[in-house]
Amino acid sequence: MFFKLFFVLACLSKCYCLNREDDQEHCDQLRQWLESSTVSLKLSKKGFHREVTTTVDLVQVGLSGARALLLYRWPNGVFVDPYQLASQSDLSNWEILLDSAIDLEVPAPKTSGFLTYVFPSNTGPAPSFLKVTIPIHGRYHEPSSTGETFTSVQIQPPELLLRTEKCTDLHRFESHSVVDAPCTVNNSSTCLWVKKPLQQEPSTVSIMLPVGDGSATTLVCGGTLLVTMICCVMLSKYMLKHRII
Repeated sequence: MFFKLFFVLACLSKCYCLNREDDQEHCDQLRQWLESSTVSLKLSKKGFHREVTTTVDLVQVGLSGARALLLYRWPNGVFVDPYQLASQSDLSNWEILLDSAIDLEVPAPKTSGFLTYVFPSNTGPAPSFLKVTIPIHGRYHEPSSTGETFTSVQIQPPELLLRTEKCTDLHRFESHSVVDAPCTVNNSSTCLWVKKPLQQEPSTVSIMLPVGDGSATTLVCGGTLLVTMICCVMLSKYMLKHRII
C-alpha cells in the first residue's frame, strides 16, 4: 500500500514539474515576443477630422495561442464616432471596444478622456502584422485669453498588451506591467495581460485645433449688441413709416 502511495505521489510530482517547465517556456516566449514587437503611430488629414494609424509589428517566436490587444488612452480634446466605427467594421481587420458612451456634442472642458480596446478580428492566433486606422474628431475648446489662435492636443501611442493562456505565472514579468483588461471585444470577462514597456521616446503626435480669441470677447459682444440695436431701430422706423403695424 505504501508502495502504491509513493508511486502516485511520484507521478503527481513529475506531472507538476512538467507543467511548471512548460509554463516557464511559454512565459519566456511571451517575454521574447513582447520585447521584439514594435508600435508606431502616424497622423493624417487636416483640421478637426483626422485619422490615427497605428502599425504593430508582432515578431513571431513560435508561440501558439497568443493574443494581442491595443489600449488607447484618448485625451478629452478628441472623440471617436461609434456610428462611424460601426459602419467601417466590415472593411477592417480589427474590432474596437469603448469603455464608455461618447457624447459627440459637448466641448472639451465639459468631458473627460476615454479608453478604446482594439482587438484583431481573427479568432486564431495574433497576426504578425497589424495596421489600425481610427478616425478621430477634435472637440471645440474654450477661447484663449492670451490671444492664442490654436491649442495642441497630444495623442499618445497605444499600449501593446499580450497574453497566452499557457503562461499562467505572470509574476515572472518583473520589468513589465501586468494589467487587467477585457479578454475579447464582447467584454464578457477580464483577463490579465502583459504590457510592453513604453519606449524612451514615444512617438507622440499632436493635433493643432483652432480656438477663439477670448481677449476680443468684449469687443465682439459690444459690436454685436450695437448692430442688433441699430437693426431694431431701422426696422421699427420702416414698419411705422409704412404702417405695417
